[in-house]
Amino acid sequence: MSTEGRSTDAATATADLESASFVRLVTRPAGDAFAACGVVVDALAERGIPYQVSAVRTVGERTTLAEESQDRGPADRTLVIGAVDGDATRLDSADRPATLEACDLVRELGSTPSPILALAGIAAAGVDPGAGETEWLLTEALEQKLLEQRPGVAVPTADPIDGLAHSTRVRVPWSGDLEATRDAVSDLVPAEGIDAETAALETEIHRKIGSLVAIDAVSAPNAVDSASHAVTRVLRPYARTDCSADSPETPRQTRTDPAFETIGGYADVLEATARVEPGTGIALAIGHDAREPALDAWRDHGRAAHDALESGSTGRYDGAFVVDVDDGPVETVARLAVAYRSPEPVVLAIADGEAGIATRDDRALGSTLEAIARDLDDEEIGCGYDVGRRRGYLTYDSDVDDSTIITAVRGQL
Repeated sequence: MSTEGRSTDAATATADLESASFVRLVTRPAGDAFAACGVVVDALAERGIPYQVSAVRTVGERTTLAEESQDRGPADRTLVIGAVDGDATRLDSADRPATLEACDLVRELGSTPSPILALAGIAAAGVDPGAGETEWLLTEALEQKLLEQRPGVAVPTADPIDGLAHSTRVRVPWSGDLEATRDAVSDLVPAEGIDAETAALETEIHRKIGSLVAIDAVSAPNAVDSASHAVTRVLRPYARTDCSADSPETPRQTRTDPAFETIGGYADVLEATARVEPGTGIALAIGHDAREPALDAWRDHGRAAHDALESGSTGRYDGAFVVDVDDGPVETVARLAVAYRSPEPVVLAIADGEAGIATRDDRALGSTLEAIARDLDDEEIGCGYDVGRRRGYLTYDSDVDDSTIITAVRGQL
């Protein structure tokens, strides 16, 4: 098996799509990948090309589906977003968000990607909007007056209490608990809440909330040094200017982006739906009216992730921090732990029959996950895996001992 190597370049993928009468997109369930699907679907819709999107959990399952799809018709095309074992037209890179590759592709086709969707996908991949080669997207959004940077924290909802309680982009002592969050910020938020009519007051409230979150994130009893870097990435967010009402200064867009308050909040919702309701996440990313069910899934996901991290038992090994949870979204638990709780650069979050891996550095996890899967196969343990930027996923029989998984992972770090 091999998932390492170059993804398809934009020119090659463009030639495939330009000659297509039908396109099947086979994607990994991740916020970045879903946003990449949305960018491509917008371009297909402009050309009247029908399409189908399928979210597939593991590399092996994606490979099988991609191979089956390629045999269905001479004018049918398949585009895989994520790692796959074998030859396929795909958008997949260990060091670059899939959303950026999708933007390159549609620009080759002569289309312009939605900067809001693209920036949300980039943020979901763990890249700061505007950093490096994403600068042109942020510049476009700012010039079109779609975004403005303001104080506060990157959450998807206008209500900061709801946003902070369920966000998985930050970890503070009151995360995951709506009442505890309300108590923590009660002195900062007026009883009637925040709305678009109180803009001047809103700015000062957001500034105070941002300060509170920064202090609580780094001063929590079990916070680690990396928390100070992680929390800065959710402060001073890029906020939507077109959520509450149409503005005569805002140009018409070819798509209607869902009204999430900030780019980071949109990214959090994409990630949440990818983990717990991929059908809703795909609908959201390709422009359907799925905001409310997506927010419901995001709240459920946030509570589950923070509860799992809070109640899970932990163990520290040389180079790895293990969080053993009874239930919960293991990839999100691993991502939160490596950012805010882990003294080691790699986190392994284990539940029954699945595990999530997250890392703070840019090591290529594709070969690592492949090797772990091979080791488990050698022990006659059926194992599927997936890999993304700085994170990975394993699925296996639920009766496999945690110690077996820990040993296999540690052996490849």
